[in-house]
Amino acid sequence: MKEILGKKIGMTRIFEESGEAVSVTVLEAGPCPVVALRTKDKHGYDAVQVGFGKRRKNRINKPTAGHYKKADIEPSQYLREIKTDEEGIDVGSVLKVDIFKVGQKVDVTGISRGLGFAGTIKRHHFSGGNKTHGQSDRLRAPGSIGQSSYPSRVFKGMKMSGRMGKDKVTTLNLRIVRIIEEENLMLVKGAVPGNKGSIIKIRVSNRAK
Repeated sequence: MKEILGKKIGMTRIFEESGEAVSVTVLEAGPCPVVALRTKDKHGYDAVQVGFGKRRKNRINKPTAGHYKKADIEPSQYLREIKTDEEGIDVGSVLKVDIFKVGQKVDVTGISRGLGFAGTIKRHHFSGGNKTHGQSDRLRAPGSIGQSSYPSRVFKGMKMSGRMGKDKVTTLNLRIVRIIEEENLMLVKGAVPGNKGSIIKIRVSNRAK
């Protein structure tokens, strides 16, 4: 397996053997029990359905409870599919952080922090208007977004004010600095998207430099 679900714990700093200080993000990678299998013959694609996190039994509907009961697995807080065609993975198997190695490059996918409504200066890094020629209220304005006679409308996709953040973001080529197997923790160099406690997906990078 080359993918696993996890949770962002937070950031800290560690020192390598050379004495260099490295900023790292602590990730909880697994354990992820395999709840169901998807096969190309039956479903049209190969994948495994895995769970992550503990879930209260009183906060689960009957169809979902039956799905976990069929696999004889405790209900998980999250349920996701990971595409893979590897053999030897059965329902009930548990994916842990030991599928990764120190020094590997990984890609981490998460949902970025939601920052609410933002203007064009903050959202798109516009420079704003000139501070000369008598302008007093154009410093943080986006400028012209269309013309009057032609095309007499605003083009779709124009960079304007709006909701900022809360997007699916993937950070590439993060080096695994340390792995703590007994606690299912992984330390990667650099920052990853999302708030503390948010769910993430970790996969071995296929674009490693």
